[in-house]
Amino acid sequence: MVKICLECQSEPEERGPGSALRELLTDGETASTDTCSGARLTDFCAVWDAGVLLVSAAGKGAPSGVTGRRLNESETLNSVREAQFQQLEAARPRGPGRGARGLVLRMAGQPPPWAYTAVLLCALSLGGAIEIPMDLSQPPTITKQSVKDHIVDPRDNILIECEAKGNPAPSFHWTRNSKFFNIAKDPRVSMRRRSGTLVIDFRSGGRPEEYEGEYQCFARNKFGTALSNRIRLQVSKSPLWPKENLDPVVVQEGAPLTLQCNPPPGLPSPVIFWMSSSMEPISQDKRVSQGHNGDLYFSNVMLQDMQTDYSCNARFHFTHTIQQKNPFTLKVLTNHPYNDSSLRNHPDMYSARGVAERTPSFMYPQGTASSQMVLRGMDLLLECIASGVPTPDIAWYKKGGDLPSDKAKFENFNKALRITNVSEEDSGEYFCLASNKMGSIRHTISVRVKAAPYWLDEPKNLILAPGEDGRLVCRANGNPKPTVQWMVNGEPLQSAPPNPNREVAGDTIIFRDTQISSRAVYQCNTSNEHGYLLANAFVSVLDVPPRMLSPRNQLIRVILYNRTRLDCPFFGSPIPTLRWFKNGQGSNLDGGNYHVYENGSLEIKMIRKEDQGIYTCVATNILGKAENQVRLEVKDPTRIYRMPEDQIAKRGTTVQLECRVKHDPSLKLTVSWLKDDEPLYISNRMKKEEDSLTIFGVAERDQGSYTCVASTELDQDLAKAYLTVLGRPDRPRDLELTDLAERSVRLTWIPGDDNNSPITDYVVQFEEDQFQPGVWHDHSKFPGSVNSAVLRLSPYVNYQFRVIAINEVGSSHPSLPSERYRTSGAPPESNPSDVKGEGTRKNNMEITWTPMNATSAFGPNLRYIVKWRRRETRETWNNVTVWGSRYVVGQTPVYVPYEIRVQAENDFGKGPEPDTIIGYSGEDYPRAAPTDVKIRVLNSTAISLQWNRVYSDTVQGQLREYRAYYWRESSLLKNLWVSQKRQQAGFPGDRLRGVVSRLFPYSNYKLEMVVVNGRGDGPRSETKEFTTPEGVPSAPRRFRVRQPNLETINLEWDHPEHPNGILIGYTLKYVAFNGTKVGKQIVENFSPNQTKFMVQRADPVSRYRFSLSARTQVGSGEAVTEESPAPPNEATPTAAYTNNQADIATQGWFIGLMCAIALLVLILLIVCFIKRSRGGKYPVREKKDVPLGPEDPKEEDGSFDYSDEDNKPLQGSQTSLDGTIKQQESDDSLVDYGEGGEGQFNEDGSFIGQYTVKKDKEETEGNESSEATSPVNAIYSLA
Repeated sequence: MVKICLECQSEPEERGPGSALRELLTDGETASTDTCSGARLTDFCAVWDAGVLLVSAAGKGAPSGVTGRRLNESETLNSVREAQFQQLEAARPRGPGRGARGLVLRMAGQPPPWAYTAVLLCALSLGGAIEIPMDLSQPPTITKQSVKDHIVDPRDNILIECEAKGNPAPSFHWTRNSKFFNIAKDPRVSMRRRSGTLVIDFRSGGRPEEYEGEYQCFARNKFGTALSNRIRLQVSKSPLWPKENLDPVVVQEGAPLTLQCNPPPGLPSPVIFWMSSSMEPISQDKRVSQGHNGDLYFSNVMLQDMQTDYSCNARFHFTHTIQQKNPFTLKVLTNHPYNDSSLRNHPDMYSARGVAERTPSFMYPQGTASSQMVLRGMDLLLECIASGVPTPDIAWYKKGGDLPSDKAKFENFNKALRITNVSEEDSGEYFCLASNKMGSIRHTISVRVKAAPYWLDEPKNLILAPGEDGRLVCRANGNPKPTVQWMVNGEPLQSAPPNPNREVAGDTIIFRDTQISSRAVYQCNTSNEHGYLLANAFVSVLDVPPRMLSPRNQLIRVILYNRTRLDCPFFGSPIPTLRWFKNGQGSNLDGGNYHVYENGSLEIKMIRKEDQGIYTCVATNILGKAENQVRLEVKDPTRIYRMPEDQIAKRGTTVQLECRVKHDPSLKLTVSWLKDDEPLYISNRMKKEEDSLTIFGVAERDQGSYTCVASTELDQDLAKAYLTVLGRPDRPRDLELTDLAERSVRLTWIPGDDNNSPITDYVVQFEEDQFQPGVWHDHSKFPGSVNSAVLRLSPYVNYQFRVIAINEVGSSHPSLPSERYRTSGAPPESNPSDVKGEGTRKNNMEITWTPMNATSAFGPNLRYIVKWRRRETRETWNNVTVWGSRYVVGQTPVYVPYEIRVQAENDFGKGPEPDTIIGYSGEDYPRAAPTDVKIRVLNSTAISLQWNRVYSDTVQGQLREYRAYYWRESSLLKNLWVSQKRQQAGFPGDRLRGVVSRLFPYSNYKLEMVVVNGRGDGPRSETKEFTTPEGVPSAPRRFRVRQPNLETINLEWDHPEHPNGILIGYTLKYVAFNGTKVGKQIVENFSPNQTKFMVQRADPVSRYRFSLSARTQVGSGEAVTEESPAPPNEATPTAAYTNNQADIATQGWFIGLMCAIALLVLILLIVCFIKRSRGGKYPVREKKDVPLGPEDPKEEDGSFDYSDEDNKPLQGSQTSLDGTIKQQESDDSLVDYGEGGEGQFNEDGSFIGQYTVKKDKEETEGNESSEATSPVNAIYSLA
């Protein structure tokens, strides 16, 4: 695929018969890259692929002013189009042109605003040099050459470029220093094949400096000779720095200083920078900076400048080397030998260091006036460096006018003024003003602008037919005015053979009635003392019939409503005339919606659907004619109908930008996004969909403009929205302390960026380096509208401040800290807080307090005067000085009150008189126990207590509580093991009665009482005994409802975990229900040993709801509720499974199989009983068909250990089928239940404790597991 840049929006000035032609795309080669001088290139190019010419975006972005908000079509469409029409009309050619014109789409005018499509194609320049098809005879043309000042690297081979085209192909030769350069005589020099480029090879030796000089290339064929510029060849140089020993530079603090660099002269000049000998950059500011000449200037020297040395470094571009000068060392003489860092930002730093203040004076340039010359188009650099104390500020002015704001830029801390691309208007007088508080001084610089020659009208190639007239014009300007010299084929025009058809008139050559013999190459050389310009222009006389230069039968697709231009690239001499036809119609296209320009281009002012068709261009001159065709297709525009909208989002939230598009279905649509007019990288926090862009976890870097670009190969539509991210503010900066006083200071700061959320508050924090260095404390808070505040300070604190900004999103990072400021000392104004006196032993008292912080110490050596005395005796005060925060008074009586005072003191004096605090010495154990303890049983889980008060002198401390210790001695259920762990109940204060709850029902208890103070328990009272009555049982355990078939329901349950007395039976309540219909409730009572029951179903559809509870003499306990499985027609998994099993159980083969398994199990059980009676081990896994359940805790090596002593069957028990002992249902004894832990009670005292079977619970569960996995139980579960 070949892409051609199409059309420029401007045309050259009026041209005669020698109008410029451009080379077109032929045989896969791109068009000439000549630029359109002064023209604005448009955003579209044409792409030609397989004979189809497409219009595609060139990627230059949206037209100016596109902001995501469309204009009103009805109001703006006509005016925008008219403006574009006028632009094109002014740019069209003014005379007949012999032009190379491509049959390409040229779009002009403004499309409907909603299309957002650039409408002008960058087409072939109409003002470039003449181009002739290469198959026609033509003189040479230089196409490539080296720069005039050609500097080369001495380590590489030398390459001097010179390339040219022509027909026949030109030959080349060179001159060196205006003399013929014989290449054949120098073995190092060669010329590239089919080129004039010189190659000088040094691989076999030689010095590049021997080839320095001025070179010029000549390209010649039989029609003329073209010349290159005079190329000055120079070899890059990077000389070494001369060795020198530098003595230390001695300077008085505050004096100015210049460290000269004086780099060795290099080619090109080296880049200068200053570093220390350890390769650390020298920090520069308005006091210390490097001048343009490379010297390092100190406006005034300070003591800290001695902390490093100074070395000038030169970096040479071509050799990529850095040379370092021997370093300078400074010795600063000062009246203040201590380099106190706290003085660096002091508002009166120089006076604090004893440096005398001075008015400014200029270090560079010297004196009060100077002058400077600069060439037009170059950069003007003006520099003023001044000394003084304090460091002066520099300001720049222009006499009689303002500085050019679009070109002026301040550099080097305002010490330099740079004006780019200087023109004559920039000449005049400039002055710099250096000022400090001691005065000011100024320096005037007169600037003169000179100019090397520059083109006003560069000569262009001239192509004429025999007998035609033409002219070559060579106009240039400069300062001083340049001279013009004409040459022909490299020789001065004066020495050329006379030509009666040629006339020279100053800067113009006029040709009349030209003939074939007039072909030649003319050179125009214009020069002054600052430089020269050399231009080649050939005159070619041709007699050529018309020819088309573009591919035939191209397909061009364009967007509806655009203005379009069709060019027909042709060539011919004399100039052919061009006409256009549509769909083979005989009438020429011109007028109405069509307009034909004089250069032959056809413009369609507004493309409509009916403009589709085949267009034919016909070029005709006296020698013949030629034609070409192009097929035009019209496509619907691409339109964004739902555009992204401006949004404001908080940091961390999710944002979605919509972009919905309509386009021509025959074109491929691509939707992409730009951020700040650059392609958006879709990170893992973003999700790009067809019609939207989603950003997750929005961050500050996501803020900016987002442009949705909907593009096809023909057009594009843009819509832009701005995303504003509300973030935490940036940290404040440049903290400064002013108005320094004994107890206050003014802190000023520069606010940071608020990141789109206004700053609401500033928090000022401080840090001191004596008590808590490195720890920051809040000092004060100020509104977000201020940036300066007076801070109240405490005495004798070495303050350092920082500021935090706050907005609705959050807090900024703290600012960099300010310089330190120490306040003077004073006696303390307060005393420590939270003073206490408490005993840690029976014969001491520990006095403690909260130590004072740095802001309340007020002076050095903060200490505390501790005083105490007994409260009753009014004895003299004892006192001691303490540096910490505690003091222990020894040998005190037991629990005696003391008066305590703690006073702060520092080296400046004592604090105010402290308050008196009452404290107590240590406690001892109580000496007496409660008496006359009485117990009354309230219910099965609670008792009431009552006792007599002890005397206060026996407490020996502060009475905390009366405490009851009680424990469960035994259960009234026989053979039930209980835990005798002691429990306690406390009764705070001086109470004489209380309630103990959460007891176990049906149990024997013992109880004792004690007195408790801060030291501990006193002696115990007389032991009391009591018995709790019977309670109601807990719910039956593991209530199971099974439905083996459609006729019966089997119920099973286990005994309650907490019988709370002697069980007397169970109560079962059940009721049938079907949907909302409920039957009559049925009640069944069972004996305490019954744990199974079978219910006969009344019908196969209804379900049943069962409620089961256990009973003691007290009443029924908590009930457990279950429902029967759903019937088969409800298709629940349980019902389906039960139904399938019921169906299998009725099959004959299944019954026979079960009988065989039962017989086998019976034989195994007989063997098991025999083994058991002998006390041996029976390897279960080797005999059983069904393995043991995984929960069986006895399973270790595949055997059970049976013991006659430990496993005798109980009276009335039976042996289960799997060989374990199971209790019969008729056994109503409770000997198998015991205490399983501490009992628990409800708030009303009812029992909710737990019991465990006397046998290990794990063994019981193991037996249950064995039961569940035995063959018989497996059969039962399948049924």
